[in-house]
Amino acid sequence: MRAGQQFAGVQAVLFDLDGTLIDSAPDLAAAADSMRVARGLPSLPVELYRPMAGAGARGMLGIAFGMTPEHADFQVMREEFFCNYERCMTQRTQIFDGVPELLQSLSSSGVSWGVVTNKSERFTVPLTNAMTMFSTAGAIVSGDTTAHAKPHPEPLLEAARRLAVDASRCVYVGDDERDIVAGLAAGMATVAVTYGYLGQQTDTTQWGAHATINCVNELLPLLQFSGKA
Repeated sequence: MRAGQQFAGVQAVLFDLDGTLIDSAPDLAAAADSMRVARGLPSLPVELYRPMAGAGARGMLGIAFGMTPEHADFQVMREEFFCNYERCMTQRTQIFDGVPELLQSLSSSGVSWGVVTNKSERFTVPLTNAMTMFSTAGAIVSGDTTAHAKPHPEPLLEAARRLAVDASRCVYVGDDERDIVAGLAAGMATVAVTYGYLGQQTDTTQWGAHATINCVNELLPLLQFSGKA
């Protein structure tokens, strides 16, 4: 956590989903690994998939088959992966330690919170519906909710509109550089997390975030709340 960094007048906190609030890597890995096994290839450990979990189908198929989006079979394989993931996406996914308590603290302080993810609504809606903690979210914006996905700022601005909070009073928290790029472009304070999927492989200090945290419990001390105007 950057020493001395605090955000004054915070009215809303927005979060990325995968790698920030929830650890979905085991289910994402299982969806791709089952494709390997079905083709007679040996299973790979989840830890090989984990660093690329934030990249979704592209990342998982890249690990499982060395396949890029330019491959002739990528679209067909991606849909197979999506169908596999739909069947298993709540079986192994876990909430990161401290997240429920953090969200409860925000709600108790009168601070709105929401989710902005690049996951499509096809997956975001059933996944968040299956986890009771998301019932208090004031906005859940998916990768296909608006015409643009992160790193474009529009999904974050849409979330701010849904919360009726000015973007300058929002903090955006995420584990990927595109989260920080989007947050900065939206005029929000930004927090990079290192416990997600890319933190150990990337120098998050180069992303330009206003602050960096190594665990969920480090976020709340950064926030100075104010009531909505």
